[in-house]
Amino acid sequence: MTEAAADSDAERVVVLAHEKFPERAKTATGVLKYADYDVVAVLDRDQAGTVASDHRRDLPDVPIVESMTDAPDADTLLIGISPIGGEFDDSWRPDVRTAIERGCDVVAGLHYFLSGDEEFAALAEQHGVALRDVRKPKDDLTVAGGRSADIDADVVLTVGTDCSVGKMTVSLELVEAARERGIDAGFVPTGQTGIMIAGWGNPIDRVVSDFTAGAVEEMLLEIGDDYDVLFVEGQGSIVHPAYSAVTCGILHGAMPDSMVLCHTAGREAIHGYESFPIPEIEACVDLYEDLAAPVHEGSVVAGALNTAGIEDDDAAREAVDAYADDLGRPATDVVRFDADEILDSILGSE
Repeated sequence: MTEAAADSDAERVVVLAHEKFPERAKTATGVLKYADYDVVAVLDRDQAGTVASDHRRDLPDVPIVESMTDAPDADTLLIGISPIGGEFDDSWRPDVRTAIERGCDVVAGLHYFLSGDEEFAALAEQHGVALRDVRKPKDDLTVAGGRSADIDADVVLTVGTDCSVGKMTVSLELVEAARERGIDAGFVPTGQTGIMIAGWGNPIDRVVSDFTAGAVEEMLLEIGDDYDVLFVEGQGSIVHPAYSAVTCGILHGAMPDSMVLCHTAGREAIHGYESFPIPEIEACVDLYEDLAAPVHEGSVVAGALNTAGIEDDDAAREAVDAYADDLGRPATDVVRFDADEILDSILGSE
């Protein structure tokens, strides 16, 4: 049970993750692990009858059920998966319909806006519930002014060799580790899951291209003088054939002082685009530092390796050590081990 579950005022949430939990449901797992919700059930027709911790040891014992009709009473249904392209899967429609009819708000991070769906919009109005599309950007965004470097906080950006390597997780774990040391650390969410967890943010991959850097800059200017260190959630990868544009926008908008390079152990090609190999780690470091330099010099100071696919802890430690050797910088798995080595490198680079 999450800490939020002990709080009677916490929002009671059901998370939809059909056929994707946990490996391809990073929104679901992120919300389960980090959000201040009382998650009462996960929907996954393939895993019904189990609990979340059966599938990942760092998740709480939340029951997994087949459909919304099997879920306990809740305040909200949260769509916890986002397929490539952010489309709505029509097989989810009965669960969304049931949730609305039971008086639940529905939160989604899709490129498909539920508020624009005629059936759901009519049902939501009829039952007095809200459809919250967190990937819908604000209307008043504009271009960057190159001002992020002027804030008081040191800025740390998580960057990656690919999508879905753990950039948001690393950012959140570093925030927690920094706060445990008494450092006033803040989190800057740039994607739908981070926004759902933090309760604010700009969905950078939905912003007009000219405004991506400006949307990041706006967030840093809003809170940058309130913290000692800001950890900015990275997106995509500079070598990704589809998503490199959002990566570059965040890099130039954040103007980071330091970067943490995130990678998944054993991954050699871009997931879903296997004809595109991931460059050598040293080349990835050079790419990020060289691309950042014309706007604001920032260094890759550490690495974070996702070893979730490795069962044995000793083997995972060996993989981390090998990654650190390739990187030429300290590295760790912030979930499996701890974030100390990365945090030491960040603080030492200030």
